[in-house]
Amino acid sequence: MRLLLLLCLCFSLSTNAQLPEVSSGTIKRFENFESKYVVPRNVDVWLPDGYSTDKKYAVLYMHDGQMLYDANKSWNKQEWMVDEVVSKLINEGTIEDCIVVGVWNGGKYRHSDYFPEKAANYLPSELQEQLKDTLMGDLRADEYLKFLTKELKPFIDKTFSVKTDKANTYVAGSSMGGLISMYAICEYPDVFEAAACISTHWPGDTKIRNNKIPEAFYSYLKDNLPSPKNHKIYFDYGTETLDSLYKPLQMEVDKIMRQKGYSKENWITMEFAGENHSEASWCKRLHIPIAFIMKK
Repeated sequence: MRLLLLLCLCFSLSTNAQLPEVSSGTIKRFENFESKYVVPRNVDVWLPDGYSTDKKYAVLYMHDGQMLYDANKSWNKQEWMVDEVVSKLINEGTIEDCIVVGVWNGGKYRHSDYFPEKAANYLPSELQEQLKDTLMGDLRADEYLKFLTKELKPFIDKTFSVKTDKANTYVAGSSMGGLISMYAICEYPDVFEAAACISTHWPGDTKIRNNKIPEAFYSYLKDNLPSPKNHKIYFDYGTETLDSLYKPLQMEVDKIMRQKGYSKENWITMEFAGENHSEASWCKRLHIPIAFIMKK
């Protein structure tokens, strides 16, 4: 419980106003992006080397944007190494040319922004109230997804030379960011073609007594998974620290994926033995989910 609280707080502490330094490409920051749905937050857009308005790019939306590009600007001196990983995949021809939209989390609202809101409806009422207490307020994931799809995406589509269709729009995140990525593709299957859900935090909230949250997620997925005919979903987990809780929960999710018609063509779940719940672990394997969901 203390570990989860520390992680949630630390995810939210990276507020350095300086632009992240990247080894390739460039960063365009939109500071305190205004929204009528969620609190303002920075958006750091990574453009690959040679970005040109003469061509169109796919778009990858990633959560916890302050942790993506530069370890010197993050609270724990770790990063996803998104610029290095995505540049390499583009240069190898593994994925289409793309930009990455790094959406900063909402600080103290991170947990409530990222917890799948409609999944809570599958919980008993007393647990719903308990969940609000532990999240320090009402759930906001539906509002966060409205911000992404109705405010931020139209802005990105207008501002940059990008492909705007579902087939070229992707979403990815880790931990609670894995949950909101799963929720995004379920709630907006006409917007996102694929989701990478890394170290997905299936417990939802380890402070809840009598935790029935994973069962609520299972029920939500049974009712809301998008069609496997034109969507792709990636899951993974490590075996250390917080990730050590995930394997039995992910196995239940995997059963549902098979029941809903997903196969190795459009879904994979991977275990990474010895890896923990940190950017240091996630950056080492980021090329795998990105290549899977965005493969040419």
